[in-house]
Amino acid sequence: MTPVVGVDGCPGGWIAVRWAGTVSHHLCRSFADVLAMDAAVIAVDMPIGFPHGSGRAAEREVRQRLGQRQSSVFSVPSRAAVMCADYREACSANLASSDPPKKVSKQIFHIFPKMREIDGLITPALQARIVEVHPELAFWAMNGETSLPLPKKVKGSPHPPGLELRKALLVAAGFPLDSLPSHTYRRADVGADDLLDACACAWSAKRIAEGRAVTFPTNPPLDARGLRMAITA
Repeated sequence: MTPVVGVDGCPGGWIAVRWAGTVSHHLCRSFADVLAMDAAVIAVDMPIGFPHGSGRAAEREVRQRLGQRQSSVFSVPSRAAVMCADYREACSANLASSDPPKKVSKQIFHIFPKMREIDGLITPALQARIVEVHPELAFWAMNGETSLPLPKKVKGSPHPPGLELRKALLVAAGFPLDSLPSHTYRRADVGADDLLDACACAWSAKRIAEGRAVTFPTNPPLDARGLRMAITA
């Protein structure tokens, strides 16, 4: 099969799952290392393209489909806010550019460095290969376009029933989860759910490579850099 890679951000950098018949996983310290991997499609769980104001059509459309899991889709602040390294400055920048005025959530502020890292490397041309995805949207697609009844985390800790549900969906959808190498990472580098999310991203990457994926919105708007703002599964 055509080699594809699914990527999730993690405390140690980026956890990448490469699927080319067999599967393997790799802890990459930089996104440049991810880009160097041999793959036709790299599907990453990280916002690509930042709006002038607050929020994107992509998040709004995906949330409508995820039901109880919609809180996993963060509202993407303005480009001016994302470029701020200080939380108060980011909130001020977003208040000045959003309508209605909104501050920045702490959850998404903590991933600003990774968002800026991708933004510094990607171009509109590279978006033919580097595609924004979201694990919960992938699981929604695997589950017959129905949102999942169980969360993967409860109060910030892994929720075993939710993780087992997602594993079962991956296997039923044809992802060779049982053949995934059993190497484990330090919790300080890779969370219990990060590798599973990267597998879901790899599943989306295969659908993208085969031309079977769905994209929200259907006609994605472009940001100030000409980057398409969309989420695909």
